[in-house]
Amino acid sequence: MPEPQEPERAIAATGMGGAMDLATSEATSLEKTPGGPEGGPSAPARSLWSDAWRDLRRNPVFIISGLVILFLVVISLWPSLITSGNPLDCDLSNAQKGSAPGHPFGFNEQGCDVYTRVVYGTRVSVTVGVCATLGVAIIGSVLGGLAGFFGGAWDAVLSRITDIFFAIPVVLGGLVLLSVVTSSTVWPVIGFMVLLGWPQISRIARGSVITAKQNDYVQAARALGASNSRMLLRHITPNAIAPVIVVATIALGTYIALEATLSYLGVGLKPPTVSWGIDISAASQYIRNAPHMLLWPAGALAITVLAFIMLGDAVRDALDPKLR
Repeated sequence: MPEPQEPERAIAATGMGGAMDLATSEATSLEKTPGGPEGGPSAPARSLWSDAWRDLRRNPVFIISGLVILFLVVISLWPSLITSGNPLDCDLSNAQKGSAPGHPFGFNEQGCDVYTRVVYGTRVSVTVGVCATLGVAIIGSVLGGLAGFFGGAWDAVLSRITDIFFAIPVVLGGLVLLSVVTSSTVWPVIGFMVLLGWPQISRIARGSVITAKQNDYVQAARALGASNSRMLLRHITPNAIAPVIVVATIALGTYIALEATLSYLGVGLKPPTVSWGIDISAASQYIRNAPHMLLWPAGALAITVLAFIMLGDAVRDALDPKLR
């Protein structure tokens, strides 16, 4: 009578470096199970960006702030979608009047429709915020990344330059530099923000690159003979850019508020440019008699800045593994 045969055995590694004896069928089943010893075919590796996007889609703060920002971008590109008026079409007979049919926000001191000016002011604020943020992020990331990667004299010189810029008060610098500018366009204001804003991004990018270049995969690429440009573009930048994105997103709202502050002080944008800061400055003299002139542009400014700050906070929470 033949003896019963034992099932073929297999050795499976345990999580603590040991091994356990399994039947071949059990070992095969374990390998196919998600989360098995080798991850299994059902558990593909996810990157930081895919995990961040998954978390962002589930974050109500990101959804709400994203919808608000999307609405602001749309009306800044096509303001005629929600208003048919002209922000420069004024009638002094309507000066300081409250809401009326077709004019829900009332009129300002010159008889201009406040609602139309608030809508058209969105274009200026979004343009200044986006362009200033892009300029700051590009210049600061390139200079800071190169300083962190190469180090040496380049790093020392850039560090001293950033210290000098950090010592300049932003508002005071704007009062001095922009007071001699006569242009009524947004570009002098954007240039000033880029000039004083890049050191912050540069310092963050430098620290992030220094941390990333010490990782094992970068050292392995260097040992295999990878060039500096390849290590920067393929290995370091994708893993060091997250802090820069977070800070730039939050700074975008700050730049919008800074533009309004400089315009309020009379050194930023100038009439006939339509700006929330200009309207707030003009309405501050009539706050007792016509508070609506101040409340509507100030409310639009506050909502816009808050939306970008909330978006930056959501992105920070999603991209920071320590907060998971």
